[in-house]
Parts: sequence; C-alpha cells; structure tokens
Amino acid sequence: MEQIITNPMALLVMVGIVSIACQYLAYRLKLPAILPLLLAGLALGPMTGILDPDALFGDLLFPLVSLAVAIILFEGALTLKLSDLGGHGSMVRNLCTVGALVTWLIATPAAYYFLGMPMQLAALFGAIVTVTGPTVIVPMLRTVRPNSRIANILRWEGIVIDPIGALLAVLVYEYVVAAQGAFEHTFIIFLKVVAIGFGLGSLVGYCLGVLLRKNRIPHYLRNTAVLTLMLGAYAASDLMSHESGLLTVTVMGIWMANMKGLDVDDILEFKETLSVLLISALFILLAARLELSTLTQLGWGALLVLAAIMFVARPLSVFLSAPGSGLNWRELALLSWIAPRGIVAAAVSALFALKLDAFGLPKSELLVPMVFLVIIATVVLQSLTAKGIAKLLDVRAPYPAGYLIFGGNRFARMLAKDLMEKEVPVIIADTNWDAIREARMDNISTYYGNPISEHASTTLDLSTVGKVLVLSPYRQLNPLVTYHFEHVLGKGSVLGLGYGEQEGRASHRVSERYAKTLELFSEKATFGRLASLVARGAAIRTTGLTEDFTIDDYRETYGNRATRLYAVDPEGRIHFYTLSQEPDVGDGWQIASLITPEEEVVEAPAQDSLPAGGSMSKG
Repeated sequence: MEQIITNPMALLVMVGIVSIACQYLAYRLKLPAILPLLLAGLALGPMTGILDPDALFGDLLFPLVSLAVAIILFEGALTLKLSDLGGHGSMVRNLCTVGALVTWLIATPAAYYFLGMPMQLAALFGAIVTVTGPTVIVPMLRTVRPNSRIANILRWEGIVIDPIGALLAVLVYEYVVAAQGAFEHTFIIFLKVVAIGFGLGSLVGYCLGVLLRKNRIPHYLRNTAVLTLMLGAYAASDLMSHESGLLTVTVMGIWMANMKGLDVDDILEFKETLSVLLISALFILLAARLELSTLTQLGWGALLVLAAIMFVARPLSVFLSAPGSGLNWRELALLSWIAPRGIVAAAVSALFALKLDAFGLPKSELLVPMVFLVIIATVVLQSLTAKGIAKLLDVRAPYPAGYLIFGGNRFARMLAKDLMEKEVPVIIADTNWDAIREARMDNISTYYGNPISEHASTTLDLSTVGKVLVLSPYRQLNPLVTYHFEHVLGKGSVLGLGYGEQEGRASHRVSERYAKTLELFSEKATFGRLASLVARGAAIRTTGLTEDFTIDDYRETYGNRATRLYAVDPEGRIHFYTLSQEPDVGDGWQIASLITPEEEVVEAPAQDSLPAGGSMSKG
C-alpha cells in the first residue's frame, strides 16, 4: 500500500480517477462539480495525508498551477462580449459593475477588521469573492427553478462577471505585488505591469484573431495553436514584467471575444474537454494543500466575514443595481440570496497565495482557506435553502410546459410555429446555421450549436422546457441528446422519430432503452417521410372535435392524408401521439395533424435516407 501511495505515477492516476468520479457524482446529484472536488481534495490531503502536492510535483507545482490558472482566465475572458453588458438588461449590467464594486468595498474592510488581514491582502480577498460563475449557478437554477426573469439575470451575471471579477482581482494583485518593493517605485511598477498587460494582451489577441479570421491556421490546429500561443504570451509577459502574465491573457481573451467577424465558439468547445481534464485535477490538488490547522485558526472572524458577504454585500449590491429593472421585492430578495462562488475564485486565490508566500506578506496563508470557506458555505447553504425560499416568496416558475426541439428542418419549424400559436414556449436547437437562420426569421427562439455542450448548459435557458422532441437527421448525435436530457429533465421527457424499416438491419439496430424513445407520432413518421410530405405541400392543421364532429368523422374526412401529431385537451394541455400512447380525445379536444393535399398520393417510402451524422459546430 505504501508503495502505491508514494509512487508518483500511481498518485497522478489516482487524482485523475478521483476527479472523474467527482464530476460523475456531481452530474448524478445535479450539484456544482466544484463542491465534491474540493471535499475530495480535503479528504486526500489534510485529512488522510495520502496526497501531498508539494512532494509530488516539487518545483513544478508553481508553474503548473500558474499555467492552469492562465488557461482558466483566458477561457473565461473569451466568453465576455461587451455587448452582453447591455444586451441582457440593466440589472445584469449593474450587478457586474456597481454590484461587484459594492461587494469589493464591503468584503475588504470585513476581512481587514475581522481577520486582521493587511489592507492590501484584504483588498485582494474582496476582489476575488466578487466572482460567482455559471458552473455553480446553472445547477442551482435547475433545482430552484425561479421565474424566467430571475433565472436569466443570475445566468448572465455568472457568465459576464467571471472575467470582470477576474480582471479586478488580477489588477488588485498586481498592485499588491508592486507594493512589496520600495514605496516610491510602487506606482511606476504597477503602471508598467498594466501597460504591458493591456498592450501585449491586445496586440497578441488582435494578431491571433486576424490569423483565425483569415483562416491562416488549419482548422485542425486552431485550438492547439490558440492554447500554445496564449501560454507563450503569458510567459513572454512575465519575462517583460514580473507577474503581468495573468493580466495579459485576460485582456487577450476579452479582445478576441469582441473582434468583429471572429468566431471563437469552436475554441470555447475545446474548453469543455480541457476543463474536465485540467480543472478537476487542479482543484483536488489545491484543496489537498490546505492545512486543517489554518482552517481552525480562522475562528469567529471568518464567520463574521462570511456573514458580511452573504447578508450585507449581496443584498446591498442587488438593491443598488435594481433601479429601472422592473423587478419586485420578492424577486430582488431571491437574487439577494443566490450568489455562490465558483471556479475562478478558487483557482485565482490558490495561485495568488503561492506567489504571495514568496513575498512574506503577513497572513497570506489565510487567503486560500478563507476563499474556500466562502465557496463551500455559499454553495451548500444556498443550494439547500434557495428552493424553499423561492417557494416562500412565490417566485418559482410554473411547471415547465414548453418544448425544446432538436432539429431546425422545415417540418420542425412548422411544428414549432404551430405550437407557438397555441402559446406553448418552443426553442429550436441545431448545429446547422442555415436551419437556425430560417427559424430566427420565423421568430422562433433558437440555440445554435450542440445542445448538450457546456456552452449550452450555461446559456441555453431551459426554465420553460418540460420535454424535448428529437426531430434531427443526425444519427450519431440524437442518442446523446436523448440520454442527456432524460437525465436533466427526467425519464420519459424525450421523444424522437423512429427509423422505420432500417431498424431491422443489424447495422442500424439501437439499444432497447433508446428504442423506447423513438415512438413519436407513428411508425411511419420517420424523418425522411415527414420531409417528403412537407416538400409535397403538406401543412399542419388543427381541427376541433365536437358532438357533431367526432374522432370517427375526423378519420373519415382525412383518411390516410393525416399524420396526427398531437392533441390539445379542453384545458389547453398538449398530448403528443406516440406508438405506445394515443390520447383519448373527445368533445372539446383539438387534433393537430400534418395534412397532405388531396391531389397527392401518399405512399410510404421504401427506405429513408438519413445522414449518418451532423455538424457539431458550437453556438
């Protein structure tokens, strides 16, 4: 056993296995992944002594953590489009500016007075805890299910404030580092760091953006080139001016995110694999370096700082940001409670603590445990209580009755428009830009990209979605979408089109579990047949049933010209036709069907020709 624990390769593999286990546990329990990762790190490190990152990596620990944090800040900065500051309402803009400033100005003196931190270190702590983040907000929103206004504000606040808070923290850190030298040189050193950070970051970001925009870098090298050049800019900046690298990569990311004509979505998609591989292991290592004695040294002062952040700073920042937002006091109250801290806060604090140790700044050892305490306390307390508070305030959204349609083909758009006419919320998602463009021209809400990507998990609003209809021809992606949303929305929440006669072929057989979801409409309602009917002039019509016009009359009138899609009961609820369940319709019901013109002869196609896969471009 000792040999396995002390073997570096075994320890590295163990960290990888534990990190994936934590990610899977968070996925199953629908919790922010950062929580099990930090707890696992504490268990492996200070609690059991199994993992000692300093002994494992030696002198490489500091550069490895530095590069990892540089990647995190760069990827976060790539999500900040300046248009988002005003594009999602005054409340989001104010929370990310006025609100962040208020949190900083309250958390700083709290840490100074209650923990005895030097003012410089307290200001750095205050800047770090301004950041929330989508990775902790989104899982909480799925559980709490607040109304759409609150959900959109919290989601976009987390996305936008990530790079803004990181930039604030980096600027404060650069000043703290500069202030460790002779007092008369502090301002000059700080200006040099800021000038190099903004100058080099803008220059490299612009040049790299031009190369990408003009397709000078082969597509298969884009992600690798961006990553290595970003790390090169980080190292070059640090050589030019010590500790300026983090500012450089943050500015570089923001610059590239806002360049006209530059699509960074595929670069962000690369972040998903990288974050699972790198960030998961990073947080286990960072938590393993904590010392329990340091946590106990925080004392009652830590609880006072935590109370100031949660019960003073957040409510005050929300209410000062509220004028002109149109939110009522109940909505503001819930916004005041939900503000969990996330990945950027943990990563940045750990790196800054490593660097500040070298300067001998008093009480710098308190920075990481205090930030981790804020993260754990806000995530745990708010996750456990936010749902009950939302119920008490009566700001939860009604049970979601809307639909997410995966596939933006012509039939899917016709179905979406028909549902919208009945005031049913609909979102169309597709990886094909032409299909999304057509849907937008029809005023349908859309998501361009892979709906099961990490980008979608943070930006795709599912607050109104109760079911998913898989109507795409993407054979490889459809099962993944089905399994993903069955986990997110529950079993039975996803319906897809069958494959007709092709299911009988050995090469086209699907799993029994997946096959149970391929029951939408009827056995003959395959993608190819529906597309063919629409191309021949079929249209969706809704027919009401009465005592004088029964379901038998309906069948006699339309015969085999009608492919029944769904029925609407007298209360307005939607019931889709499936192979295993046919709505028991009657007087007062309505039936929506795809009706073929009388002059058309409807024949089942010999076999549907479906593409094997689809574009996976991100949105």
